[in-house]
Formats: sequence, C-alpha cells, structure tokens
Amino acid sequence: MAEGKHISLFLIDGTFGGLVTAEILNWTGHVLKGSRSELSRICQREEAQRTGVYILLGADKAGNPLAYIGETDNIANRLRQHEKKKAFWNDVVFVTSKDGNLTSAHARYIEAQLIQRAKEIGRIPLENGNEPTGGADLPEADASDMHHFIKEFLTILPVLGVEVFRGRSAENNGPVASESQTDLPVFHLYIKKYDCTAYAQIIDGEFTVLKGSKIAPKTTQKKDVTEGTLKQFESRKRRREQLFNSGVIAADDEGLLVLTRDVQFTSPSDAAAFVRGRASANGRIEWKTEDGGTYADWENKER
Repeated sequence: MAEGKHISLFLIDGTFGGLVTAEILNWTGHVLKGSRSELSRICQREEAQRTGVYILLGADKAGNPLAYIGETDNIANRLRQHEKKKAFWNDVVFVTSKDGNLTSAHARYIEAQLIQRAKEIGRIPLENGNEPTGGADLPEADASDMHHFIKEFLTILPVLGVEVFRGRSAENNGPVASESQTDLPVFHLYIKKYDCTAYAQIIDGEFTVLKGSKIAPKTTQKKDVTEGTLKQFESRKRRREQLFNSGVIAADDEGLLVLTRDVQFTSPSDAAAFVRGRASANGRIEWKTEDGGTYADWENKER
C-alpha cells in the first residue's frame, strides 16, 4: 500500500489562481507559485530573497508548453532579470529552504538533477540552452539529503499544476512498461489495417500511450459529419503534426509512425482516437488487457 503524504497549501490571497505556498510536514523545503503579473509582490516576499531553484512556465511562439529551470542566490533578483530578458513565461514556481541551510552548491545540484530529469521525461521542452555545471560533487551525505529534498519537491509540483516532471524517465521509458512499475496492467490496441499495436498504461494517474507504440500512419475522417466532429478531428490532426514536428512521433522503415516517448491523454478514448487517427473512438472497449478483456472490464473489476 502506498504511503500517504500530508501537503499543506496556503492561498495567500484566499482565492484560487493567486499566490500559493506549499509545504510537506517535516520537510525543510518551502514552495511558492505565482503568475508573472504578480512578480512585484513575489519579489517583495521574504522567501524570494533566499537561495533557491526556480521553474519558469509558459509557451513558445506556436503555443506549445515550454519551461526553464534555474538556480540563484537570490530568487527575486533573478526573476527581475528574467522579466526583462525572457518573454515566454507566464508563471513561476520556486523552492527555498525554511531553515536557510540551502547553499549555492545545493541549489546547483538540484538544478542539474531537475534539468536531467525533465529532459529524460521529455514531456515539456526546456528553454535552457546549456547543460548545468557544478553542484555535482557534493559530499555523500549532502547528496543524499538533496535527493530527498528533490523527491519532496517533485511530489508537490503536480499538486500545483506543474507537469514538467510527470511521467516515466528515460531509463524506464521502454517500448512496453513493466506492470511491476505501477502495479497496473499494460493495455494494447491493435489496428488490423496496418498490422500495428500501441501500448498504454495508467502512470501517475494519467492514461499514457507508451514509447515504442506504433500508430496509424494517416488521419482519416468521413466528410459527412457534424461541425463539432470535424473540429475535433482537426484538433487531433494538429496535435499529431505538433508531435511529429517535435520528434515525439517518427516514421519507421515500414511507413508506420512510432512514438519516441510516452504521450499522456485525458482518457482512454482520447488516446484511442489519437492512435487510430480519427476524431473519436471508444477507448473503453478498444484498449485490451493481456487476457483479452477490455479497459471497461478491468475498470469494473477495480471498483
């Protein structure tokens, strides 16, 4: 049975969407998230004067998610610099230490670990141009402490809506996930027309089509459909094109399309439509377990 985690959130303005802090019981870290429009208030806060690691969140010119990970001896000063030099970001989240024991070396170490993990997962591209240097030669005890610090920080981030680190890292990101990794089954969807199979698993609460899955090489849609269906089809087609252009989808020697990393979806049906290249699909019956049962069958057993 998984261990629970007590996370304390404080809405500074008393409303959703404003400044929010997050802490975990018996953890020395302190996390704050806010929007760029609140930068002046953020920079006036006491924790923003400390050493820490920050993540800028936004989108590129095409509207695709983009992030930047950095470290600094003074969060407020660095954010003011980014306000002038970086246009893409809309939100920031940063972590500091409540006891003031987070040093510059610690921050550089955390930054390096986070950048490495974000690139391994590949869910959201980083705007970082260079690999981080320094902070990798911490004493053994300090490195152990920082790994625990990072683990707790990564636990908090999805709660705040930060998805940069959600998903499997590259070392576990194989063609088919092991059921022992999540204790949940691997589903498959076979397309007879193209003799190809996609695989999926629920990872970190998201229905995820796995790296190595093969999907239909074309998107197809009947002409005699409703305007809503046509819009949905165009939306799915655009997502395919974006993933292809970013290298997440690649063509193989057989003319099929293969996923080069895991891709997350809102539902089994959303994923099935993507795999088949259609506007819609009933993923609850199209995704099958190893014994031939449907996703719906498995879900009913779990209730």
